[in-house]
Amino acid sequence: MIEILVVALLVIWSAVVVFKKVFPQTSNSVFTRLSNFCAKHGWMALAKWLKPTMVSGCGGSCGCSATQDTTTQKVETQAVKWK
Repeated sequence: MIEILVVALLVIWSAVVVFKKVFPQTSNSVFTRLSNFCAKHGWMALAKWLKPTMVSGCGGSCGCSATQDTTTQKVETQAVKWK
């Protein structure tokens, strides 16, 4: 019985992750509506957990984020000094 519950939870969690990756705008609207519904009923912890995060970066779900430095700093190569 417990195995069935664990497998069902993993399948549901995987489906939610794929839904968020494949349909980002639709998933944001669905989770926003769920969050608003929970907040209206007084379930603030669940509403906060369901509320989608704001998209940072280019917003194209390509994996880039606003926290990445646009200019990469070049590491200086130092010469080895033998004594």
